[in-house]
Amino acid sequence: MARRGKTLTELMAVEPDVDLAKIDATTEADIGRHMREDGYDPEETLDIRDVISPSVIRKRLRMSQRQFAAAIHVPVATLQNWEQGRTLMDPSARALMVILAREPDAALRALNGERRAA
Repeated sequence: MARRGKTLTELMAVEPDVDLAKIDATTEADIGRHMREDGYDPEETLDIRDVISPSVIRKRLRMSQRQFAAAIHVPVATLQNWEQGRTLMDPSARALMVILAREPDAALRALNGERRAA
């Protein structure tokens, strides 16, 4: 039996389960604490030179989206979302982009499981 999705009208009629009072009561100190718990430093300033675009790196490496996504072990859709700004990269993905920007050959060797002869 086919499952029927909800219509827009039905979706709009559903009450959200967001506690607006709790959101309004959230302070900057609370937000800072949550950021620290998630591994971010709320006092850290972002230097635009530290933001490395995956599309710039991919193009420098002369790779298609499919090739680059396979090389860094992420779905093509994830890479497309990063490149189009629909989603932000998490800290580990940003770190990977820094490594790929600075040492692309070593990073790609490591990602592909190649080992240097000792």
